[in-house]
Amino acid sequence: MGDTKRKRGRKPKNPTPSQPLQSPPSSPLDDVFSLSNIEIIPSTSSAVEITTTASRPRGRPKKLPKLPDNPDALPPPPILSPCRHRKRQYSSSSSGFVISRRRVLTNAHSVEHYTQVKVKKRGSDTKYLATVLSIGTECDIAMLTVNDDEFWEGVSPVEFGELPALQDAVTVVGYPIGGDTISVTSGVVSRIEILSYVHGSTELLGLQIDAAINSGNSGGPAFNDKGNCVGIAFQSLKHEDAENIGYFHGRTFMLGFPILGIEWQKMENPDLRKAMGMKPEQKGVRIRRVDPTAPESGVLKSSDIVLSFDGVDIANDGTVPFRHGERIGFSYLVSQKYAGDSSAIKVLRSSAILNFNIKLTSHRRLIPAHNKGRPPSYYIIAGFVFTTVSVPYLRSEIVVLRTKTAKAATPDILATHCIPSAMSVDLKA
Repeated sequence: MGDTKRKRGRKPKNPTPSQPLQSPPSSPLDDVFSLSNIEIIPSTSSAVEITTTASRPRGRPKKLPKLPDNPDALPPPPILSPCRHRKRQYSSSSSGFVISRRRVLTNAHSVEHYTQVKVKKRGSDTKYLATVLSIGTECDIAMLTVNDDEFWEGVSPVEFGELPALQDAVTVVGYPIGGDTISVTSGVVSRIEILSYVHGSTELLGLQIDAAINSGNSGGPAFNDKGNCVGIAFQSLKHEDAENIGYFHGRTFMLGFPILGIEWQKMENPDLRKAMGMKPEQKGVRIRRVDPTAPESGVLKSSDIVLSFDGVDIANDGTVPFRHGERIGFSYLVSQKYAGDSSAIKVLRSSAILNFNIKLTSHRRLIPAHNKGRPPSYYIIAGFVFTTVSVPYLRSEIVVLRTKTAKAATPDILATHCIPSAMSVDLKA
């Protein structure tokens, strides 16, 4: 097979205008930037626009094969396999903001599979090349820096505030679709609970607001009425029955990402509590399953009743006291630990109370939820391509398992991989 030329990515269509942009407030916006392919644009003094150029891989070899010294003894042409393909290069735009020590914060999914990241400040026409320092896939946060001193002239870092309470006013600043200038939307905190983080497949503390968070707002700061940053916009709910439901995460959860490797059920049914031997004053949740790869599997058992975690009593609905009379899922207590920390767990087993000290670890999934931006590993032998099963691979390749897209699966595969027919020539004969 001959050499394959990489095709240029198509220029994206102009986005359709959404809501009119509001005029930005005075102080905190100067620290917000927009990222495009992790490109930061100086907006108000600490906000930036980030532009990221990326090539989303389906997989590629980690090392290219060396050509032999003898030009006549060239290796055989590469086998056409989906896991070696890379999609066309594309660019994306998101938001970010400046913090202390010449750092810029944005979302991890904004720089996923990046090849180049640039940032631009508000009011500037210059894009500066940025360096990605760290990517936290689990919490969907990335940290950047810019080596050019010119970028940092006249830029002041954002000051952080405390986690807001329910009904507190919040202003979200960023560079969403619908225009090229900075956008400011306002709302109130409507919910505080443990959320499912789509990018990292984790469950961490998150805040729901009724301010519009659209594509491009990702990584932008959320300010309180004092001009302090209280969170980072990172995802929204798109549903035909829901409007203006956006989410941002606050700074308090950024500790560690261990898990308690169990699946549990509520114990709100009085007959179930009686059957499990619980006394009227006892509360807790029942363990349905223990992850066999978790360290807890050697201590906890199915049908154990978890009564408390680190001395905090767990209610029958799986919640624990939070603040201001609020309650939150007890997995919040786990998220406040670091991997390697020990925690005291009290359980009820066969009407006997047992106390254990469990060492928490990060989640080791049998099927990884993400590849952390790396191309998938693969091995080709005798025409067979072997690769690690992962959630991204299943989402991209196993389209035939979806009933709605099953009919379109064959032509889509033929078009994507440039295969002339669904059946090889030898089978047609």
